[in-house]
Amino acid sequence: MAFTFQLLANVFVNAQDNSPYSRYGLGDHQPSSHIYNRGMGGISAGYSEQPSTGLSDPRNGKSYSVINFSNPASYSRFFAVKELRSNKLQYGRMLLDVGVNLTSHRLHEANNPQTFTSTNAYFSYMQIGVPLKKNWGLVLGLRPLNTIGYRIDKDERIYDPNTGQSIDSARTQFRGDGGSFLLNAGTGFAINNFSFGVNFGYLFGKKNYDTRRVLLNDTVSYSASNHQSRSNFGGLFFNAGMQYRIDLSPNKMRYLQLGAFGNIEHKFKTHNDYIRETWVLVPTDASELRLDSVYQENDVKGELVYPASFGAGFVIEQLPDVKQSGWLIGVDISNTNWDNYSFNGQKDAVKTNWNLRVGGQMRPRLKDTYKSLMAYRLGAFFGDDYVYINNQKLPVWGISGGISLPIANLKDASRRFRTQYSVVNVSAEYIQRGNTDNPMNESFFRLSFGFTLSDLWFRKHKYE
Repeated sequence: MAFTFQLLANVFVNAQDNSPYSRYGLGDHQPSSHIYNRGMGGISAGYSEQPSTGLSDPRNGKSYSVINFSNPASYSRFFAVKELRSNKLQYGRMLLDVGVNLTSHRLHEANNPQTFTSTNAYFSYMQIGVPLKKNWGLVLGLRPLNTIGYRIDKDERIYDPNTGQSIDSARTQFRGDGGSFLLNAGTGFAINNFSFGVNFGYLFGKKNYDTRRVLLNDTVSYSASNHQSRSNFGGLFFNAGMQYRIDLSPNKMRYLQLGAFGNIEHKFKTHNDYIRETWVLVPTDASELRLDSVYQENDVKGELVYPASFGAGFVIEQLPDVKQSGWLIGVDISNTNWDNYSFNGQKDAVKTNWNLRVGGQMRPRLKDTYKSLMAYRLGAFFGDDYVYINNQKLPVWGISGGISLPIANLKDASRRFRTQYSVVNVSAEYIQRGNTDNPMNESFFRLSFGFTLSDLWFRKHKYE
């Protein structure tokens, strides 16, 4: 059997990768962590913003405020300062996080020397973080969860299943597009060293599959067939998380933070259209003309069973100060119960999988130089892929690196913009799915850019 991967032209707004793996489940998973965390292998269970005592703290304006939407418990640690004689918020740091991805995919089929590549650019996330009170934060956002995008041609001989005699040559084309998004709101609060949080919102998407077959014959003309399904789904979704901080030094500059997050199994309603038809190609404009609708049924109700998942981990961090550099190391482990997944009552070639992630970060000691504001990250992960082809387990692993590039004006003598702080986070990831023992393997390089814009809000000015 020979596969020919026909790559589609991609544009930023309507981005689709040509990935055969996206045929399974709900499609290829999009990164579930912030670009800041991806540079450290994706560790996020135990990560949150560092503690700070306020504007007088030398670390303020030199920290890395990000919205860790993987674990909503982290929202409780947004930078905020309360009034001296009340619990009201005196001021806090408002955040706007936007991310984009650039990817380059490489597909390789076993026993086939040819490789196929595609490039793509697409939206990664947009999140807004608001500190409501000291130790209480709110997040609003939108991000993609999965993408479906593939086009595969299969050339083969068709045989009569009863006699085993050859019927004819055929070309079958498999097409798919779609994906899912999460429109979310989340909140997190802290009680002493404990933090708790929840994300809730609306998960929605589509899943469109086409199977087109043409019989190849020089003397007999056959009509081409098309089996098409169009599915839309949606429903309420939520996940939760917790974190616990343990201070390891009297000045709270070194700490251990434990974290866990997850979601229970969800069930969403689906609406499906099914079409079975014959068609011909119009020579003048290469469009497809329906000849006969063999079967059509619209708005068939169904159900999507979305699997439960769980993750846990920790980070140990030494915060930088004027005397010494800072560092961070962390570990995450996660599991998703894909054995329970089904779409309209049908199972798929997916299996429960797990992943282990490790990563770290280095930061220079604090000085009035641009280099001291930067941060450098490395990480790796490995585990099982959720896709299970021909009853074969597919391994997956990856390595990553990242850097933070603050947008700072160190020469702002008037200090007009002293409360504004913006950072460009960059991560680079190389990921390998499958190996030479599997029918096909995929490797891709992902370069991601995250833009975090922040400023102090709710400040109350005093006049004498």
